[in-house]
Amino acid sequence: MILVTGGLGMIGAHTARALLDLGQEVVVTAYRRTEVPSFLAGRVAVEVLDTTDRDALLALGNLYDLTGIVHLAGSIPGDDPVDFFRTDLTGLLNALDAARAWGVRRFAVASSLGVYLGRSEIPWHEDLALPTVDLPHLIIAFKKAVEPITTHALQGSDVEPVLLRIGSIWGPLMDPESPFNPIPAYVSAVLRGETPLPLSPDEGGDSCYAPDAGRAIALLATADSLHHTTYNVSAGRPSTNRDLTAALEAITPGPQVPPRPERDSDPGDKPYLDITRLTEETGFSPRFDAAAAVADYVAWRRKNPR
Repeated sequence: MILVTGGLGMIGAHTARALLDLGQEVVVTAYRRTEVPSFLAGRVAVEVLDTTDRDALLALGNLYDLTGIVHLAGSIPGDDPVDFFRTDLTGLLNALDAARAWGVRRFAVASSLGVYLGRSEIPWHEDLALPTVDLPHLIIAFKKAVEPITTHALQGSDVEPVLLRIGSIWGPLMDPESPFNPIPAYVSAVLRGETPLPLSPDEGGDSCYAPDAGRAIALLATADSLHHTTYNVSAGRPSTNRDLTAALEAITPGPQVPPRPERDSDPGDKPYLDITRLTEETGFSPRFDAAAAVADYVAWRRKNPR
């Protein structure tokens, strides 16, 4: 059985679904959001606990035969950066404690494409040396620190670390007003019959639909063998706002989508993740292009608030 912490969040829930589809038994932890999405209802064990509670987390080993961990639980920074770092670091260390105590086979943990910021090469690949730069967000700073903490913490154990450099993920269960991706808010406005704010047509870069990201993570968590520690998780191709608006125009009636501005940049100069390593070692390839992702998301949002 595989434990997915933060398993009712967007990426966690889609990872849990993909693991189930691969024939795995799954238990998820939930804390802030405990509503089980329809595609997981009756299929997973749900444990409501805070991963910063070490005793509660380690007690799961008495309830389940856990053979792997996918650690995706995290918080949103508030006004106090130290409090954010303390919370998420405590959760990470507790999950690492659990991995060693239970003797799981593999410990996969969320990092971020943001670790590559400062590299000019496109696409970004795992062999690039990570630069020392000012990072734009506390979450990215923490994710960058997650990598050496995880690998050093598991040294001397039989637990295999897997660092997931996750790209720009969007899809069902994402906060429709998330500041991290413009697509959900744009689609929400269209579904309300409103005119969304125009998006620069050639802005974009890395983008991956959540079900694809979840499947990639599930494949890494269950692969018979892996040859590396670090893997990019995304669609492996850039996309643009032009792709989004074209896909929406194809499936939504009426003139809700504003006219596209003139081309303002070269879409080829936007960073995105190279997933060659992921594909070669797991057989992963994305199932959703922009049109399929938008169609699936619109169908989901017509029945769900997020």
